Amino acid sequence: METTRQRATGRPRGFNADEALDRALLVFWEQGYEGASLTNLTGAMGISTASMYATFGNKEQLFRKALERYDEGPSAYVVPALAEPTALGVATALLTGTVRTTTCPERPHGCLGVQGALATGEAGRQIRALLVDWRNKGHARIRDRFQRAVDEGDLPPDTNPGLLARYVHTLQAGIAVEAASGVSREELQELADAALRHWPAW
Repeated sequence: METTRQRATGRPRGFNADEALDRALLVFWEQGYEGASLTNLTGAMGISTASMYATFGNKEQLFRKALERYDEGPSAYVVPALAEPTALGVATALLTGTVRTTTCPERPHGCLGVQGALATGEAGRQIRALLVDWRNKGHARIRDRFQRAVDEGDLPPDTNPGLLARYVHTLQAGIAVEAASGVSREELQELADAALRHWPAW
């Protein structure tokens, strides 16, 4: 039988918060923050609106949790990529991971951070700020890794780590946009490979 707490929150028996969050992530990923309505979200999650609020908070809080889930799951390739022994290896792993993640047949194409940013109204202001910060942190991690490569002699001493990181980060975003537009994995990988042919020589 359902407990009193389950009845009070509207939570159905057998409700699994992790699975519901995974389904919400897919809705946000496919439809963006503003495009994902509460009806779409709760329908995909298989719970009532009351259950959603009781477990995850409001829509903005749910998106924040979904973004954390994205970092831990589909975007988890970033951590091992930054651990590659060379700067070129880092860039290669980042772009290959981006291509793989944004074109996975089992998931929406594109990037949650890009799709979610397609918010134009006042309701999306906080999410836009969140995603700007999310992208800036991503750029900073790559910049710091490339700075280390300069310090260690892996990149030429006159390399601008911030600019090189922006180059890779912009390529990642562009790949995500193209993937969401239906460009194939093969073509995007060819693009990534071509971009890295211009890597700083040393």
